[in-house]
Amino acid sequence: MNTLLQVRGLAVNYGHVEAVREIDLDLPEGQITTLVGANGAGKTSTLLALSGLVRKRAGRVVFDGRDISSLAPHRIVSGGVVQVAEGRATLTTLTVRENLELGAYTRRDGLAARASDMEHVFTLFPALKERAQGLAGNLSGGEQQMLAIGRALMAKPRLLLLDEPSMGLAPIIVQDIFRTLRRINADGLTILLVEQNVRQALKVADRAYVLETGRIVLQGTGAELLAEPRVQQAYLGG
Repeated sequence: MNTLLQVRGLAVNYGHVEAVREIDLDLPEGQITTLVGANGAGKTSTLLALSGLVRKRAGRVVFDGRDISSLAPHRIVSGGVVQVAEGRATLTTLTVRENLELGAYTRRDGLAARASDMEHVFTLFPALKERAQGLAGNLSGGEQQMLAIGRALMAKPRLLLLDEPSMGLAPIIVQDIFRTLRRINADGLTILLVEQNVRQALKVADRAYVLETGRIVLQGTGAELLAEPRVQQAYLGG
């Protein structure tokens, strides 16, 4: 299987603090890979480094055979790697439709293509279609998460980076979000998921990594790590 994203020796520092320490990742194309760990383990820092939003101390990031280690964030997005930030970061004073339109700002493929993709987002998230002309700030937390994912999809990513999509959401909404992630993955989109809901993340993951204090300490399939005693004891209450 083709490796869509390869990371070697990634390191991120904040001053003298080592947030990420020489980690290696391989993301198979068309699969869901998840990165799990406790608060402060370095998960978000890893995503921000892949997106070019924080500076790498060391490491190489190769996307579909192209070294993107030194690219600016907007060039990484236009190249096909798009992140949904922790906390959603929707623009609350704009409408739902305007937020989605902004997701397509790097595209140059015409209004018809963008309109078609917006309709696809509305198919995935019918609640957004009902609220399309309303302000994003009036959406519930779950609807804002749907909007954040939909806005990222409007950029036509080949790799979607998701940071804590279940944070602060009711369990029934979390189930809806994860069902949608499975659906867009089944359509061929590769996903890297950072998630504190370890059980849910490992259930949907083809491949998984456990990060502790900035280092990869375990890796395997999602099923393998669900059955791993150290994961059960540390993260699953077992």
